[in-house]
Amino acid sequence: MRDKLEYQKDGWYFAQCGRDLETLVAEELQDMQVQQVKTVRAGVHFQAEQEVFYRVNYCSRIASRILAPLVTFRCASENDLYKKGYNFEWEKILDTAHTFAIVSHVSNSAITHSQYAALKLKDAIADRFRAKYGKRPSVDRENPHILLHLNVQDNRAIISLDASGGPLYRRGYRMQGGEAPMQETLAAAIIRLSGWEGKLLLYDPMCGSGTLLAEALLHACHIPSCFRRQYFGFERLPDYDLTLWRKVKKNSDSLICEIPDDLIAGSDIEPSVLKMASANLSLITSGEKVKLIQCDFRQLPELKNYCIVCNLPYGVRQGEKEALKLLYKEFGDFLKR
Repeated sequence: MRDKLEYQKDGWYFAQCGRDLETLVAEELQDMQVQQVKTVRAGVHFQAEQEVFYRVNYCSRIASRILAPLVTFRCASENDLYKKGYNFEWEKILDTAHTFAIVSHVSNSAITHSQYAALKLKDAIADRFRAKYGKRPSVDRENPHILLHLNVQDNRAIISLDASGGPLYRRGYRMQGGEAPMQETLAAAIIRLSGWEGKLLLYDPMCGSGTLLAEALLHACHIPSCFRRQYFGFERLPDYDLTLWRKVKKNSDSLICEIPDDLIAGSDIEPSVLKMASANLSLITSGEKVKLIQCDFRQLPELKNYCIVCNLPYGVRQGEKEALKLLYKEFGDFLKR
């Protein structure tokens, strides 16, 4: 590639995250030896060497995905977008045998429709491949080999590669989930906010399919969040270093340890979701050491010197408001015991 890609110029990347989790993500990145961080709405810009960049993708528990900026340019019209998209050397990261998809967001710009912007960029990529090779890569919106992110703000565009190869909340251990299961990245954020470091017993009295328990287990055992992921988007970058990636993975995996029996435990009134929790935990190191009990939290004995975490029901459908009020009161009484 004749010119350096945007991330290659100064080592800046972007960690997307849920709203109000930006500070936690920034702290987590700094724990992983990231050089500089800049928090913005729903994300954190960060500067890192390639080795740290790989580690962030493999180990971040709270970020939603990591983006590697490829190119940025003035984009005051659809023609600007098409021209830049057509002239970019996509063949360096994409070929006709692999699929791609584009997600886009536009704000305060001449281009006003996000889906239209994605379509225009897709056309530019397809036309470039047709002109050079006589055929084009296919689009796969569900499971693409390469996911591109297009952001156009104030008539300035940036195109990034999803370096994570899909959302980081897809840990790979959740084979089964109950009704409205908690997202893994949010569960990891709750574990971090709790301050739990494995010195106290941890208990979830409404554990459902076990997401909070699983994230506590990953944390306690120092298991990288993407320990089951088979592919990362950064493997398609032109400067991908397989030897360095293997080193990062080996060093991170070497920290994995086991936990004492019953350090982490949970209960739920529904036996069906406990079966799901057991199946999910079985895919994680020491998962068999997490104690699961079928029990209504109201019947639990007093829990002294425990770290209690819980995802209480909060969605209110018609007729449920009073029942939820009572549930919250009873749970508050349980915590006061």
